[in-house]
Amino acid sequence: MSDFDRNYASPFGRAAGRVDTAAVDAGLRSYMLKIYNYMSIGLAITGLAALGIYMAAVTGDASGAAARIGNAYLTPFGYAMFVSPLKWVFMLAPLAMVFAISFGINRLKPATAQMLFWAFSALMGISMSSIFLVYTHTSIVRVFFITAASFGALSLYGYTTKRDMTGMGSFLLMGLFGIIIASLVNIFIASSALQFVVSVIGVLVFAGLTAWDTQRLKNDYIYGYASQGGDIAERAAITGALSLYLNFINLFTLLLQLLGQRD
Repeated sequence: MSDFDRNYASPFGRAAGRVDTAAVDAGLRSYMLKIYNYMSIGLAITGLAALGIYMAAVTGDASGAAARIGNAYLTPFGYAMFVSPLKWVFMLAPLAMVFAISFGINRLKPATAQMLFWAFSALMGISMSSIFLVYTHTSIVRVFFITAASFGALSLYGYTTKRDMTGMGSFLLMGLFGIIIASLVNIFIASSALQFVVSVIGVLVFAGLTAWDTQRLKNDYIYGYASQGGDIAERAAITGALSLYLNFINLFTLLLQLLGQRD
């Protein structure tokens, strides 16, 4: 780690500096591994929740179905989840959870923050369960693995690159707000061309955010959390996992819009 050298800061010279650097490197690896573990567990919860809701929502019995969407017959539970106004509750609940975790993280115990993250992951899965009604299951699996490979490569780049990506942050966040505004506008005009443009730009923005967030988390540990540890580092790991999780989910949904095969 060439950008972090304590050799000359140590009163014991280079030997002590090498020990300090090795300790920070080991701590950094442990910290980043914890972030990726939290993120992976969150994604697993999301996938299981989405699949579970979908399986409970559809039926092969057309005579007992409460409604039909495309080729799928919905149970009364499926009607409540995908047709009734209740669907808006589950669509907006993850957004409320993100704000609760992000703005309240410093007041939460790590165990509480962790449980909120798991709950958020489950709510996100519930809100995403409708993709199984729209896209073929084969294309969902294919796009998931494409997303996983892309995310892994981008995150690895952000972790290993010597290039300072700090300046990209403001540009990427501006792009993110632009995507949100365009998506809201498209709810009312329902333009397929605008949706395509938003999806393409969105993939580029979240690809950049994945690399940028990874480097930011690495630098946050080196310059902020290395000597603190405890609850501070634990809460930072949870919010870091949330950031990378959101990048992954958004990459997946945008790539699914571009590459997914509709059922």
